Amino acid sequence: MESNCLRRVILLLLIGWTFCAEETEFYSSTDHMMELLVIERSLIQSLRDFITAQKQCIDGFNSVVEACENASGDFPECLEKYISNPFTAFKLVRRLRMERNMVEQVTETCSSYIADFLANVSLVSQRLPSEKDMDGVALGLIRLQDIYRQLQIITVDVSGQVNVTPLDPDDSFHVAMVALQNHKFQYALLWLQETFRQLEDGIPALVTRREVLTYLGPLAFQMGNLPLALELTQQLQEMDPSCMQTKVHLAYYRTLRESIRCGSQTQTPSLPSDAPVDILTLIKPASETSYESLCRGEGIKMTPRRQRTLRCRYSTGRGNPRLIYAPIKEEQEWDHPLIIRYHDLVSEREIETIKHLSRSKLDRAKVSDHVTGERFSAETRVAKSAWLADEDNPVISRVTQRMADLTGLDMEAAEMLQVANYGIGGQYEPHFDNKLTNDTDYMTRGGRIATILIYMSDVEVGGSTVFPDIGAALRPYKGSAVLWYNLLQNGEEDARTLHAACPVFVGNKWVANKWVRAHGQEFRRRCSLSQMD
Repeated sequence: MESNCLRRVILLLLIGWTFCAEETEFYSSTDHMMELLVIERSLIQSLRDFITAQKQCIDGFNSVVEACENASGDFPECLEKYISNPFTAFKLVRRLRMERNMVEQVTETCSSYIADFLANVSLVSQRLPSEKDMDGVALGLIRLQDIYRQLQIITVDVSGQVNVTPLDPDDSFHVAMVALQNHKFQYALLWLQETFRQLEDGIPALVTRREVLTYLGPLAFQMGNLPLALELTQQLQEMDPSCMQTKVHLAYYRTLRESIRCGSQTQTPSLPSDAPVDILTLIKPASETSYESLCRGEGIKMTPRRQRTLRCRYSTGRGNPRLIYAPIKEEQEWDHPLIIRYHDLVSEREIETIKHLSRSKLDRAKVSDHVTGERFSAETRVAKSAWLADEDNPVISRVTQRMADLTGLDMEAAEMLQVANYGIGGQYEPHFDNKLTNDTDYMTRGGRIATILIYMSDVEVGGSTVFPDIGAALRPYKGSAVLWYNLLQNGEEDARTLHAACPVFVGNKWVANKWVRAHGQEFRRRCSLSQMD
């Protein structure tokens, strides 16, 4: 029996699934999430091939059985008389020896199939998503809902059709638990209500109505919806009277009834101090920031008067010879501080080259400032990044030279090009580019005087770069780049450059950052003694 088919599959598995044996955080990069579709398809095909091989093994054993039965004939009535014939004895031994060889051959082949397959299962398991990935995606959904105020997540299929993707009760319950763990209680309540609604509609699931009600009642209570909390608690008591017999739950139930009797719906009561761990110590959700409203397109301070002052033009930098015959389209996005967008700064081919160069490094990258799983951090970033030097490829050096020509800044002190691919709900909360923790280059190269942000993809919904203090919002346009100065001309940090990357709601966001350091720019961007410059 030939084993070439399965061995080819095993070889493909080894090539496709061992290039990254360490744990990969798929949720932190949309590009990595796309790999999961390929992995799933390959896994299904390898399982089909293994089943086919096992069927061939069974066919082989059936052939051995048939051959043995045909050769042995009828069972002799007198064993002693039958075996006493030397010719018969010789034929019996020879026949059994041949049968043994057939059994060993089929067994060895099939054992090889099983051993190879089990070895590859171990390799595959290292490449498949972990519990951390599942929680990371759930947290991304919650983040999208938190900012865009959408209770349904939309997707776009290959034909461009926008669809609503429903979650089943077990999915919804898992998202609710992740919301609870990250103190997003309003969304935990909404997802639990969605879970309960689906269970009431008879949708099959592993999670039970009792389990959902155990969380729903206390959550509604803490969020201040006392009538709903009482209704849910009574449902739980009717369903399972024993669950309300503990001291804590009885105290909670009495507190709930007393709160409603006293008419305290206007304020949020507290749970008993000895509430069990699974109920958690709940807090009210944090107030919304201008960053979140800007991401939704609200609160943008682009007045008609300001709009009239902004200009679009063809730029040759500072009369650079390389740009005289190929000027760049320059647009003022904002006036104070000055934010400039350069359209078509990089070509489609250059973008694909940069993405290709960064992919192998993205595979090994860890999430920068990613969510810890305990709570949204003060500076949350969900993306994977890679660093590319000018020496890595002529395309990188050409793009760097082009940025130098346009801005007039010295790129010798600039950092390498950072390429980032954002994940599910990928974002970077408000921060200053000039403020770095443990900046070892500060003494030798100075602070980040300027940021050049290149958009390497369009984003269907979300993904804007917003400046909360000034009310500006910049949409990603593929091939364009935006420039702003992080430092005033007097060397002080420009507080107006606080900025953030909004979560990607629909799409795949690729960006590249070039941070230019202050040293070497003394005669290119002259200093000022004014506190306002």
